[in-house]
Amino acid sequence: MKRVLIVTLLLLTTLSALPQNWDYIKTSSLYLTGEGYGATIEEADRQALSDLISKIAVNVSSVTSHSNEEKVVDDNVQSSTDFRSTIQTYSQATLTNTERIILQNEPDAHVGRWIKRSEIDKIFASRKLKINSLIEIAGKAEEQLKIDDALRCYYWAYILLRSLQNPNEMKLEGSNTLLSVWLPEKISEVLGNIKVSYSGMGGNDAMLSFTYKGQPVTSVDYTYFDGMGWSNIYSAKDGVGVLEIPANTDKKQYELKYEFEYRGQAHIDPEIESVMNSIKSTPFRAAYANVLLKTDNASKVADKAIAQLQQRTTETVATLESPREGNERYARIMEQVANAVKTRQYDSVDDLFTTDGLDIYNRLIKYGSARVVGNPIYKVYRDDSTVVGRGLQMAFSFRRGVRKAFVEDLVFTFDDDGKISNIAFGLGSRAENDILGKTIWSESARKAIMDFLENYKTAYALKRLDYIRTIFDDDAVIITGRIVRRQPVMYHVHEGTYRVKNNSIIRYNRQTKDQYLRNLARTFASNEFVNIRFANNDVIKMGKGGELYAIQIAQDYYSTTYGDKGYLFLMVDINDPEHPLIKVRTWQPEKDPNFGLYGPGDF
Repeated sequence: MKRVLIVTLLLLTTLSALPQNWDYIKTSSLYLTGEGYGATIEEADRQALSDLISKIAVNVSSVTSHSNEEKVVDDNVQSSTDFRSTIQTYSQATLTNTERIILQNEPDAHVGRWIKRSEIDKIFASRKLKINSLIEIAGKAEEQLKIDDALRCYYWAYILLRSLQNPNEMKLEGSNTLLSVWLPEKISEVLGNIKVSYSGMGGNDAMLSFTYKGQPVTSVDYTYFDGMGWSNIYSAKDGVGVLEIPANTDKKQYELKYEFEYRGQAHIDPEIESVMNSIKSTPFRAAYANVLLKTDNASKVADKAIAQLQQRTTETVATLESPREGNERYARIMEQVANAVKTRQYDSVDDLFTTDGLDIYNRLIKYGSARVVGNPIYKVYRDDSTVVGRGLQMAFSFRRGVRKAFVEDLVFTFDDDGKISNIAFGLGSRAENDILGKTIWSESARKAIMDFLENYKTAYALKRLDYIRTIFDDDAVIITGRIVRRQPVMYHVHEGTYRVKNNSIIRYNRQTKDQYLRNLARTFASNEFVNIRFANNDVIKMGKGGELYAIQIAQDYYSTTYGDKGYLFLMVDINDPEHPLIKVRTWQPEKDPNFGLYGPGDF
């Protein structure tokens, strides 16, 4: 009885805090309102929200500093847009501080929406926080030479800035510099520091070298003009990219454009997507570059920088295990595989693989159009239990999808008979060094973690459900968690009577191992390709005994028609390095404002 009384009092308090009559809401100077009609509640609600947004636009446009002018001054774009169009970007997904009343149910639905006038400023405050967050992420990415991430975040911050009520008043945190000036200058500066040069032919592909301030880029995205049109997006990794040369052409110079808008990824954030769809694109002349298919001094400098990066990586790997005599045998095997791919005589090397290794190889050569990149320098390392070969890079391109091609490092594992038992996609030089540099851990632990992460990303790319099933513990905790903000909804029961539904909640979507694998199987079946890239890896050893590790990863995920960025958390037991087990896997699209990222303290 006491619990029932408490619940009743809470409900009465909630009801008393809300206006009791729609007519009162509409006529009160405290609120802005919108109404909508339709065959369904959803249709009527969309109309009501649209009506409300138009009222907000009228209410605030008189105090904005926007116009419809856009001009270019010294390569920097100074632009502003009509605020009445940008306010439309506050859709149902992003305009979270409105309230709703269902005045009449289906099939002749009638819905009312309202917002307190005092809440309007909060709309813009939230967007300012996102702008500052994007700038912070971009700065860190630039330091790590992840130029794709840096450009994406700087540009997205810029378009959000242009949608603010007073875009020319927001300043860079900790300074008096106006963001409306600083952001376009910063984007132009980053673009201007990227250098591309030709480094030779690899079959029908031109090999390109990309540097940023003289250092090989960790990652950068680009398209090129082949004389007929612009290509889909290509991705360069660790300074290496490719340009597919059309057949029967003697064209020696190509125009490149560095990707910075990332419209194809904007859907991961409804707010950014809606702003991008309503605001004109901003051109940056520094995004365009010409590459001459001829070796020059710039090419030699870039190739030397990339070679030095590769050498530092192999030296780091070598600290774990000293090369021994007889490694030439394994280098020759990798060379045979490379030649089979170059000549497309794929089955000519079948006898070099174990049964499992051959299955992975066959999946690999079917993963897009596989091509060898550059002139590989093979490195072989081994200890008492395994032999690992590195140095072969391949490009994989696809018929469909926004993103056309990826460059991947291949990692070969050999069994005791010298046959290839596994092929994995490498993490990339910086991610490898992050893990291998943790000298406080045992050599076997560092190797096991790196092997696990390489096999993990490869299994998703090659759609190896069989392997993925083995690395998840049967009782694994698998969670996709996100905040679902549901505004209080008042249902009109009869004259003067309302009831409240759907208060704000946090929803955690927990799946069993079987549920997760069924969903993953559907994803694999509906996509030509899946590609995963780890932006960075933070690894923590848990407990004083045993080999249990918590791994937080910023993950880039791409498939044929979809791409997103988010945060992956894995808790992995590697007490048996040959059979690692995932105890916990969580994914979230962004850091939650209340609890941040899932981590070892949550489990």
